[in-house]
Amino acid sequence: MPRTSLLALIVVVLALVAAVFSLTQGLWLGLLWLPLAGVASNVLWLNRRRAKIAEAVAAAERG
Repeated sequence: MPRTSLLALIVVVLALVAAVFSLTQGLWLGLLWLPLAGVASNVLWLNRRRAKIAEAVAAAERG
């Protein structure tokens, strides 16, 4: 797993935990963590997709 994917995964998990914690404490400010989790999950998905495509290209070049 590329480093950016790993960091994006960590950000997603931490943002979701922060959102849940804030909302359970009654703070609506916790809703601000959700867009951060969404952006980080998109970065994670994009990096995983790029890695899969690069893997397929490398396999096709080998034969």
